[in-house]
Amino acid sequence: MRRRVAVSLSVWLIFSPGSWAITRVLGEPDPAGAPPLHEYLTKSYQELFDLAPALNIGESEFERVGALLAKAEATCVGRFNQEAKHAAKQLTDAEKRLRRDTGTLSPPERDARHCEIEDLRAQKEQMRMLAKHAVPLAYRNREAKLRLLREWPRDLAEIERSIADGSSHSREHGDVADIGVREVGRGQEKDVEVGREAVREMRQANVMPPPVDNEFIQRYVRALGERIAARSDLRVPIQVEVLDSPEVNAFALPGGFLFVHLGLLERAEDEAQLAGVLSHEIAHAAARHADRMMHRAAWSSFLYQAAQITTSVLTGGISSIGAYYAYQYGFTGLGMLMSLDLLGVSRDFELEADQLGVQYAWNAGYDPSGFVRFFDKMATTEGHVSGASWFRTHPAFYERMVKSQREIRYLPSNEDPIVTSPEFHRMKEELVQVVKASRPSPKSTAGRCGAPKKLAYDPAQPIELLCEGESR
Repeated sequence: MRRRVAVSLSVWLIFSPGSWAITRVLGEPDPAGAPPLHEYLTKSYQELFDLAPALNIGESEFERVGALLAKAEATCVGRFNQEAKHAAKQLTDAEKRLRRDTGTLSPPERDARHCEIEDLRAQKEQMRMLAKHAVPLAYRNREAKLRLLREWPRDLAEIERSIADGSSHSREHGDVADIGVREVGRGQEKDVEVGREAVREMRQANVMPPPVDNEFIQRYVRALGERIAARSDLRVPIQVEVLDSPEVNAFALPGGFLFVHLGLLERAEDEAQLAGVLSHEIAHAAARHADRMMHRAAWSSFLYQAAQITTSVLTGGISSIGAYYAYQYGFTGLGMLMSLDLLGVSRDFELEADQLGVQYAWNAGYDPSGFVRFFDKMATTEGHVSGASWFRTHPAFYERMVKSQREIRYLPSNEDPIVTSPEFHRMKEELVQVVKASRPSPKSTAGRCGAPKKLAYDPAQPIELLCEGESR
């Protein structure tokens, strides 16, 4: 018990802003008034890029805070693994009681038992996803920011030197004047049939959300995707569709098939952010990342996994409590199921897509920082459970932020870059009505069982704050 309290306290000390005890554990403020190191980890990446060169933080402080982050993550993951085991045991006991008493239950009693079992199944899945995905992803963001503070001053000096001596022009994909003519992914036409088959099989397996039933939104996002694709290295026609899903995500399948979730449109604050995300996904298709990673075995494995999760979590259709969690909190969204090989997601390919995406957004006339600002928003103010899908398919690490920032500095300045447009604002207005009409309410999704009896989190709550609670 004392050990759990002590470790829980260390987590609280890291992530409770305003606590008097923080400075005692992680260091006193700088005499000039600078806050202790851990407080910088709550700031945005953009702020940290500006602040880091002027900071003077000792190496020992970086080591100490890094060790505390690692300890906090291990404790939090362990807690939710235990919660999942506890829910699994309760579920087993409830199923045994149902089998034992099945011949004596009245209809209302049977309904109550069924709802108890569905609720426990949903709780177990919720805890498992927190431990496996959401919590680790949140801590990767913290680690990336710590590294930014530590290494960006040196990287910035190198960037400025390469601009001054002209060596930046010889960087990989530095031939931005030749976008659309240069070759970044030879053989793109071979991917079209692969992508078409992938879409067909995903729909057949019932893992693809339906398209949004709003012509203006579909037309607007399609036109934006086509504008960027026309100024990119993609040489096959792009197919863009908005999916009716609260998940914050977008993904491109081989051959130029681009899908954008409704939840991502809700989160984007301006057109440049949305353009940045679409540019990043178009870059995956243009560079043929999926083809360079994908094997038939991996695709078959994805379909099997998706079918299994769809069957086990969403049994009972939209009336089940499992569906309530899926629709309201995004735990079983497509981004949590997709094979990362199919999406071409790997460390090196994400770096390349970041660089090419920045170039494509810039070439289409947009503020090239849009993708970084959206990523920043998700990492800093949207780092809660509903963002888990985004960070699984767009993993955060320091090199990504630096390469994007470096590319932005290398590109010639646009005189009047597009940040937003009247069409974007109309899309957001349409979106309000679509979400109101299509987003299921607790009553409609939970059916006869009502809303889940227990939630481990508030959907708008930063994941790290979930770790403050006491384990069973």
